[in-house]
Amino acid sequence: MQIDSQLTPRALAPRLQDVFEQAGRKIRSLENGWDPASGSPVFTVNGKYTSRGWTEWTQGFQFGSAILQFDATGDADFLEIGRSRTVGVMAPHITHIGVHDHGFNNVSTYGNLLRLMVEGRTEANVWERNFYELALKCSGAVQAARWTALKDGGFIHSFNGPHSLFVDTIRTVRALACGHRLGHALLGENDRRFSLLDRLLQHAQATARYSGYYGEGRDAYDSRGRVAQESVFNTNDGNYRCPNSQQGYSPFSTWTRGLAWAMLGFAEELEFLETVSDGELEAHGGRAAVVAWMKKAAEATCDFYIENTAADGIPYWDTGAPGLAGLGEWRVKAADPFNDCEPVDASAAAIAAQGLLRLGRYTGDARYWQAGLSVCRTLFAEPYLSTAEGHQGLLLHAVYHRPNGWDAVPAGHRAPCGESCMWGDYHLMETALYLMRVVEDKPYLTFWA
Repeated sequence: MQIDSQLTPRALAPRLQDVFEQAGRKIRSLENGWDPASGSPVFTVNGKYTSRGWTEWTQGFQFGSAILQFDATGDADFLEIGRSRTVGVMAPHITHIGVHDHGFNNVSTYGNLLRLMVEGRTEANVWERNFYELALKCSGAVQAARWTALKDGGFIHSFNGPHSLFVDTIRTVRALACGHRLGHALLGENDRRFSLLDRLLQHAQATARYSGYYGEGRDAYDSRGRVAQESVFNTNDGNYRCPNSQQGYSPFSTWTRGLAWAMLGFAEELEFLETVSDGELEAHGGRAAVVAWMKKAAEATCDFYIENTAADGIPYWDTGAPGLAGLGEWRVKAADPFNDCEPVDASAAAIAAQGLLRLGRYTGDARYWQAGLSVCRTLFAEPYLSTAEGHQGLLLHAVYHRPNGWDAVPAGHRAPCGESCMWGDYHLMETALYLMRVVEDKPYLTFWA
């Protein structure tokens, strides 16, 4: 991608306003037309949100978007939507033992509501605060209980079963971080106490070690910074067996949304580690050792994104997708969301942009920061920002599950385009809010406030 080294957050301020102007309309449209009994909205078909039975991992993004809209605009109507829907609908997600997505559903709702109260943006209420804190404690413990032990640590397994480590989960372990910060732990058989921080760090290290590649000869396709969506283990002996992919093209190519989850997850956890005492990290080799492997993973994945994304910062859905050959030198020109060879995934860009920004701030490396701003400039305008009144989505040209053929292909096209997804809309707003706070010199946006 081409990085604009002169671009500033303030230069994007008008586009930030555009994002939240459009977001307000989209949130109201979905709120007025969606029946929670239909399940969670997942992605749009012909501009209307639909559900898709697989796992319940997107509802927190729906109501979390309303909370972010209040945060950005101060419009209390959106706070009421987010608060009332969280109380009325989200409880089953706290105790959902069948998914690895607790950080998506619960930190986006209960976590954002608690953050706003801590920041003084909403009225302080002891019992309401206790309610949010209890939800986060329980969510973190339930997620931590999805544990597969390895000879050298362990990981939170995906919905595929105890053999399966998903790279996606690195961003959802925010639930464990919140629970730990609130003084909570998981209790097991015979009252054995399991630290949520220990499990977060062990999971993050397993992700860095097995999901990530560093150009060190791990296999014949070991390109530094690429990731495998799934890592498969033999649960009888704890040995790693092979890479795999559920939503990417192959185990040996890089599904770009999985890459983006890793970029943001590692960058955000590096920031979180700054709030953790040295003593709490001693059991993991000490602060220097933990920061070293986590920073190595964050920088490698962000570098891979920069090197394997179209010039305007928008990635195609998988860097090994076979149809890319029909696009010629696709890395050196702007992405074409309407092409008939392979779809782009703007939702991956929205996630990755925030990862680049956070890593740039953390390391002081302007290359990452400016890359994040460059991606945002593209995303915060057409053809990616949805401005059509009849379309319920905010971020266009997102992809959910290309191999399964779940994404809508418009008439006259041969590849998906023009549709939105809940996680894309939410992360576009979260990234825009992150930058808005920078522009307005407001408190730095963190999930653990």
